Amino acid sequence: MGQHVIKMPDLGEGIAEVEVVAWRVQPGDAIVEDQILADVMTDKATVEIPSPVHGTVISLGGKVGESLAVGAELIRLEVEGAGNAKAAPPADEPAEVPHGFVPEPPRVAEAAASVAQAAPVVAAPPPRAAPAPALRAAGDKPLAAPAVRKRAWDLGIELQYVAGSGPAGRITHADLDAHVAGRGRASGVDGRYAELEGEEAVPVIGLRRKIAEKMQMAKRQIPHFTYVEEVDVTELEALRGQLNARYGEERGKITLLPLLMRAVVLAIRRFPDVNARYDDQANVVTRYQPVHIGIATQTDAGLMVPVVRHAEARDPWASAKEIARLADAARHGKAARDELSGSTITITSLGALGGIVSTPVINHPEVAIVGVNRIVDRPVIRNGGMVARKLMNLSSSFDHRVIDGMVAAEFIQTVRAYLEAPATLFVE
Repeated sequence: MGQHVIKMPDLGEGIAEVEVVAWRVQPGDAIVEDQILADVMTDKATVEIPSPVHGTVISLGGKVGESLAVGAELIRLEVEGAGNAKAAPPADEPAEVPHGFVPEPPRVAEAAASVAQAAPVVAAPPPRAAPAPALRAAGDKPLAAPAVRKRAWDLGIELQYVAGSGPAGRITHADLDAHVAGRGRASGVDGRYAELEGEEAVPVIGLRRKIAEKMQMAKRQIPHFTYVEEVDVTELEALRGQLNARYGEERGKITLLPLLMRAVVLAIRRFPDVNARYDDQANVVTRYQPVHIGIATQTDAGLMVPVVRHAEARDPWASAKEIARLADAARHGKAARDELSGSTITITSLGALGGIVSTPVINHPEVAIVGVNRIVDRPVIRNGGMVARKLMNLSSSFDHRVIDGMVAAEFIQTVRAYLEAPATLFVE
């Protein structure tokens, strides 16, 4: 039997190190060729690392959340044959010492160890347990006799928070006594108002760490300013309803987002500076002819920005299909690295949760992001009379090093004009 070391592969794009976000195997596991060993996070996406050989896991190259350089030991296996590495020395056996090397005499570390051995060991008190949450789902009615319910009412106890020891979880008088004695509810305070204690440290790793790093860099390096404008989307929503009624079964239904993308594409023709990326190291702004629109997408792991490439060449239905495909891939962790990079401008929307105003963070190194707030019905004065209209705010941020306030305002006003006269979206 020999040992085989699998090193962190070169994932391309100049990546020098990656973060371990999940181990799929543990020491002692038998694995087969092409079995996934670990998930690692680059600056762009999560990548699965497969095994090139059969073997048994001896050791892992790091803990979840640690960064490993390209070429570093990822995992060590025991394999049939000679393998590709020497066996690591046992933990209690000193490694081979080069000839002529004189070890340094023990000093501070050894002294500290001897002091620690001499000091008495005092056990830390156990942490106080936090009170238990509700024992039942909100819609589940606790089982209890009328007399038990009346007594619980008199004591101010919410039965939802009482454990039942009777058949099928039925709550008895003894359960009420135990609840009062164990949780101090004789004062009439029920479980909904229990004092909670305890805390939980949640490591910021993987995608969450990448999001934190990128947001911090964006806010540190980019002087943001946000411009907010109200848009009347009554006609746009009416047109969207008509298009879905007529073409929905044949082409698929469209949301507001593909129509907004089309308005952004058309407005960029007049204001190419917003479709750009700023290299603040070289002090170079690169304007792009193609419009690659990043769509901020919430996933269980955190915020990701898949990219609809060449939005200028897509009609609203093609954009809608690509948005759906990319969002599904991102939410299921299947998006490729090139699908999560290369955007030239980003759109972010929280849909019905969009609020009235937001201050979106620019997707570095871009220079503009268009934020969509929710649509609400509001009274508007038109031709001397009050009418109900569908209104929506666009809250958009710009890099003030590249985009002047007037340019940003004119760009958003142009987007607004397209959305308020939606027929113009289909006129070249």
